[in-house]
Amino acid sequence: MLDSLQAGGYAGRMRLAFKEWAVITDALLRGEQILIFRKGGLREGRGGFQPEHAEFLFFPTLFHQQRESVLPAAQGRYDALAPHFPAPHIVRLEGLARIIGWQRLESLEAAQRLRGQHIWRDEVIAGRFDWGRSKEIHVLVTRVFRLAEAVELPLLPSYGGCKSWVQLEQEVSVAGATAVLDEAGFAAKLRQCEEALAGMARLKR
Repeated sequence: MLDSLQAGGYAGRMRLAFKEWAVITDALLRGEQILIFRKGGLREGRGGFQPEHAEFLFFPTLFHQQRESVLPAAQGRYDALAPHFPAPHIVRLEGLARIIGWQRLESLEAAQRLRGQHIWRDEVIAGRFDWGRSKEIHVLVTRVFRLAEAVELPLLPSYGGCKSWVQLEQEVSVAGATAVLDEAGFAAKLRQCEEALAGMARLKR
């Protein structure tokens, strides 16, 4: 499950990116959490969100509402980050992830079992679960890597809209990217997640 070669350093280039709040991206890049919750945006298509790509760059979004949607400690982190956000016409890429496993959670209780493993407020997870016609939410378990150097790109109009996946206009080098958690640290968080979902179907990989 854990790929020691990739944990030691990435090589190659990448264009695919995944939109996520800047404060959540920061938590992932600091190893504070390994989970991403996703319901799917208005432009995901009739099938809703699908974890169709195994690896992707993080595309941080800067919606102001995210501050009030995370736990108090994370709000303090947001306040520390905010003065250093890039200009509105720039997107700063600092990391990438590999999906290790995922599960479609079909009850709010299942999502609540993961409390303490992420920085979203309970009511935000509940709101995402209830939004739309389908009462469900996806949880993605990710192995996160930090780029050797941050990359800043123009924020093009084609990147906008309520969608999860973005194809960048140019490739980004991921050479030298390193795992934010060592093998033992990641394994511990993964085990915690699997134990929380022990009553559910096993995480798909």
